[in-house]
Amino acid sequence: MSSILIIVFGPLLAAIIAGLGNRAIGNVPAKILTTGALFLSCALSWPIFLSFVAGTAEASVVPVLKWVQSGTLTFDWALRVDTLTAIMLVVITSVSALVHLYSWGYMDEDPDQPRFFAYLSLFTFAMLMLVTADNLVQMFFGWEGVGLASYLLIGFWFKKPSACAAAIKAFVVNRVGDLGFMLGIFGTYLVFQTTSIPEILAAAPGMAGSTIGFLGMRLDTMTVLCLLLFIGAMGKSAQLGLHTWLPDAMEGPTPVSALIHAATMVTAGVFMVCRLSPMFQTSDTAMMVVTYVGAATCFFAATIGTTQWDIKRVIAYSTCSQLGYMFFAAGVGAYGAAMFHLFTHAFFKALLFLGAGSVIHAMHHEQDMRYYGALRKQIPLTFWVMMAGTLAITGVGVMGVFGFAGFYSKDAILEAAFASGSEHGQLAFFLGVVAALLTSFYSWRLMFLTFWGQPRWADSEHIQHAVHGHHEDLDEEASHSEHNSHAHHGGDDGTAGYHPHESPWVMLLPLLILSVGAVFAGYVFIHAFIEDAGFWKGAIFYNEHLMHAMHEVPLWVKLSPGVVMLAGLLIAWNSYIRNPKLPAAFVAQFRQLHAFLYNKWYFDELYNFLFVRPAFWLGRVLWKQGDIGIIDRFGPNGAAWAVAQGSRYAQKVQSGYLYSYALVMLLGLVAAVSWVMVR
Repeated sequence: MSSILIIVFGPLLAAIIAGLGNRAIGNVPAKILTTGALFLSCALSWPIFLSFVAGTAEASVVPVLKWVQSGTLTFDWALRVDTLTAIMLVVITSVSALVHLYSWGYMDEDPDQPRFFAYLSLFTFAMLMLVTADNLVQMFFGWEGVGLASYLLIGFWFKKPSACAAAIKAFVVNRVGDLGFMLGIFGTYLVFQTTSIPEILAAAPGMAGSTIGFLGMRLDTMTVLCLLLFIGAMGKSAQLGLHTWLPDAMEGPTPVSALIHAATMVTAGVFMVCRLSPMFQTSDTAMMVVTYVGAATCFFAATIGTTQWDIKRVIAYSTCSQLGYMFFAAGVGAYGAAMFHLFTHAFFKALLFLGAGSVIHAMHHEQDMRYYGALRKQIPLTFWVMMAGTLAITGVGVMGVFGFAGFYSKDAILEAAFASGSEHGQLAFFLGVVAALLTSFYSWRLMFLTFWGQPRWADSEHIQHAVHGHHEDLDEEASHSEHNSHAHHGGDDGTAGYHPHESPWVMLLPLLILSVGAVFAGYVFIHAFIEDAGFWKGAIFYNEHLMHAMHEVPLWVKLSPGVVMLAGLLIAWNSYIRNPKLPAAFVAQFRQLHAFLYNKWYFDELYNFLFVRPAFWLGRVLWKQGDIGIIDRFGPNGAAWAVAQGSRYAQKVQSGYLYSYALVMLLGLVAAVSWVMVR
């Protein structure tokens, strides 16, 4: 398994050379080095994954070096390769390699290309370290590494204030989740006296029913540990409550959105829960919390996606919603279904993000869908690949015949939730079906606004105006009707002025490859992920009873996702193609509901009121009254005042006359002799 060393450390070496060499080695060598390293890692990862699919591979651990030996705390740096790792290897390296290639075209005019590609490769290395971890400390190293790389990539355009603010927000919100993750790791070591993941998972069932002191109370040991670890997953995977950083992260370049916020980093939480699934299985409370949080996130994010105008934000909230599906699948014990959706989602969501980047590239970096329309004839290849991604995410398929990727993985999750028989599983199923309806609506809404209707991009002056960020920030659905009726002062045919253009082949080729995964990944691999217990080889907790129960659910349960998918499609078609004035009428009728959803349930405003403003107030108090008023006043400033006053009195003594100094010396001598005589 020496190939695993190349897979993991190849991107790191490329990142170091490209990052330190930077402009000294030039754009092209940096891009060739980093992209080549990722395609090599990808080429070596797929045979490992396919060998597990074929059942010919066994789990193994490749030692790298001795790391820490301190008392009872001992752990080495080692790379674990099992089924779960193999899945993540192909997801990470495939998407990252294609994103590197895509970035050749998308970032072609950027002056800091070596730095960008070095950051991409550094992120990939950190993510690979996370998924190959054999102990919790090594996992935490990768966990924090992807957080660092995410911060660097979101704020890559550091001269842009909104990008810097988004990077800081992502970093701070993730630190909240990481505090829980750290406490979970500390507690796990306290209980099990080891950080080795295999040893912890083997001993976990024996700790069921035990208690531990936490916050002055005696609580169930495994519930406390699992919930603390899950808080970390909530931050990294943008679950409800710690989700606010994800939409703002769209300020980074679009390839970053595809790599980090669609296919890899945001799935780290799902991977961690599945990796530690034997731990979570020992606590019904923890499983219930995971289910409720996942189901709530799934529904919540989908509602917001129906109102957004920024094409990348729609897809970002879609990502948040799909992660909710993965978590409530894990919460009901269907870890195989959760990983299956993670696998298929990586292909179609990366495809949608990169496809959106192709649209943005064609529209001179305009991201507002109200200024799109009728683009399918202008950028036909981008249209067809985004159509494949849309068919995959909405779960289009014919039962027993063929379906796109999401048809198999999303349906498996919903069937598992229903088959679990628990109350939280039933609620998750219901919210999942409603979210599938909303997913279909906002996905087809995106397609219709972008590729159908009247061309609303005709005024080239507006496009240039928008490039510099000065276009009007319209926030009402009625604006769409206005822009739809007259194409920004264009000609009568709506095509005067600016004309969009198709992206270069270096951007289109990754889209075509990802579209193959979006179309066929579910059909090809469903048997291995869902029905073949031998495929997992103990890498996760495999609930055979639940897997069998999934096949016994009523027919209406199996048909529900398809029915709501068609309903969402028809609603979107009726609202944006057949009767474009309908959305404005809906907003006029339900203005408060629209404002609530458009403003993202006011989470940002709530957090600003509860946390940000008090934190700034406290900071100002400590600065003005504490630092300046007390510390500076009686510290540096006070000492400086005392020295200044003393120097003024000393100046009066320093007259410059010899007889004055002789007198002072004589008085000093008399005083010294007197003191000796008195003694």
